[in-house]
Amino acid sequence: MLSFQEAIDSLEEGEKPSIILANGFSQAWDPDIFNYQNLLDAADFGDRDEVIRPLFDEFGTYDFEIISRHLTSTEKILRYYDPDNALIGRIVADRRILKDALINAISRTHPDLPSEISEDQYIAVRAFLSQFKQIFSINYDLLFYWARNKNSLAPANYTTDDGFRKGRQWKGYGTDQEVHFLHGGLHIYDTGEVIKKHACTEDGDTIIQQVRANLDAGRFPLFVSEPTYQKKRYKVTHNPYLSFCYRKLGEIGGALFIHGHSMDENDKHIFDQVKSSRVTRVFVSIYGDEYSEANTRTKANAKAFIEKLDKDVAFYQAESTPVWA
Repeated sequence: MLSFQEAIDSLEEGEKPSIILANGFSQAWDPDIFNYQNLLDAADFGDRDEVIRPLFDEFGTYDFEIISRHLTSTEKILRYYDPDNALIGRIVADRRILKDALINAISRTHPDLPSEISEDQYIAVRAFLSQFKQIFSINYDLLFYWARNKNSLAPANYTTDDGFRKGRQWKGYGTDQEVHFLHGGLHIYDTGEVIKKHACTEDGDTIIQQVRANLDAGRFPLFVSEPTYQKKRYKVTHNPYLSFCYRKLGEIGGALFIHGHSMDENDKHIFDQVKSSRVTRVFVSIYGDEYSEANTRTKANAKAFIEKLDKDVAFYQAESTPVWA
């Protein structure tokens, strides 16, 4: 495999690639926080805990999306064999509980303050991000959001446009938006009329505090966690902010890096958009032994989902990438 620097050096002189950031980006900062096992430990399923939690053991996973997909499949089968079965409503309700528990667990386990990341780490990650022209994130956490807003730190004059304007309201159209949260994020919410983002208030309320207050009031962040890529694509295309970001992904060209993604089918809507774009070269990160079963599957999926006559797929070692170095 290539190193990250070798992948960068292989680009045409002056070419600035785009990047998709996935969970490996955040796990590189703290693997103990940004992983599904930790989220499952923190999850509260209420009076359905004795039913929902054992499902993770039954299927040998910590992944909330996998359990959600199994619930969806069970619902479909029941609707086919026994459409009047009362279990259908219970399964639909449990899937909603699962999603809400995931969002709440993320808000409880997430670092409270941007100061929990050191200045050296911010400088490193900003230097890393500054190499890309369009940045697409599918992470829900605030690490990338915090880093891009540390404008007082090096690299000098590195700023990005997220499309939000006065009153923290998203405008998108007519802006130079180059930061796109494809699946939403903790800091983004839909008022029913406009899309807005949280930021630290004059009273000193942190974003996480505001998110928790919204959750207590029954208002959830803009958050895509549907179990299949078809359901994710449906939710994305029916929200103005998400559909705008998704469309922008389909408009990029040149080289694209995909960092920290396992290339699972449940995000195939993203890969379909890349495949139909003007992108010509795709570099996919691989963490650990490239010949492991998981990485063999990642490489096979990357080629199956993206590679075509005008698109070449190559792989680079994730550990060689100076993200939070």
